[in-house]
Amino acid sequence: MNNAATQPHPAGSGFRARLVDLSHVVRHGMTTYPGLPGPHIEDHLSREESRTRYAPGTEFQIGRVTLVANTGTYLDAPFHRFADGGDLSQVPLSRLVDVPGVLVDVSGSSTPAIGVDAFAGLTVGGRAVLVRTGWDRHWGTAHYGAADHPFLTAEAVSWLVSQGPAVVGIDSVNIDDMADLHRPAHTGLLAAGIPIVEHLCGLDQLPAEGFRFHAAPVAVAGMGTFPIRAYALIDPV
Repeated sequence: MNNAATQPHPAGSGFRARLVDLSHVVRHGMTTYPGLPGPHIEDHLSREESRTRYAPGTEFQIGRVTLVANTGTYLDAPFHRFADGGDLSQVPLSRLVDVPGVLVDVSGSSTPAIGVDAFAGLTVGGRAVLVRTGWDRHWGTAHYGAADHPFLTAEAVSWLVSQGPAVVGIDSVNIDDMADLHRPAHTGLLAAGIPIVEHLCGLDQLPAEGFRFHAAPVAVAGMGTFPIRAYALIDPV
């Protein structure tokens, strides 16, 4: 599926930036993470019921979604890991909106562990660092949650923290090795105030640089994770 589109470039320049959707569609009952329940999508007010409330020919639908916060493509704020960390309403939008991006493509790697060498020579400070593993090809299958999924090593996380990226994202089921219950990637990045985006898709459509990343969640107080509509605008050439 091609998620690319175009929209006018800012400042009325006449150029057009290419828009790439980086989010999975949320569907009723789908599985995002092994063991977590899928979303329940239903009508709060159906169109049929609304016809009894409004003038003839006038109808509305009001939906209801019941879901765990870790559904679809979502953002983790520091509160997800730390009780005293900033929640969704406290993550600065400057980290999540119109952020210059850099793509780290490890899709050809023979090992699931993504080490610090994958970031050699890259400038990541203040940027959205998106790690393309190609794991999104398993989305919707049982293998998506398999133990051999790609993840960041503790050494790679330490290096990223030292460089100060705005946000770090990955197209895998977890940025951490699910077998490592210490969760060094979540611990290190979120302790440094660096939000995490998991379950991205479509990163194969991005260049190594020259794009801007957007991934703002709903500003919910008292929660550390929420689905987002992540996307990128590729600078016109």
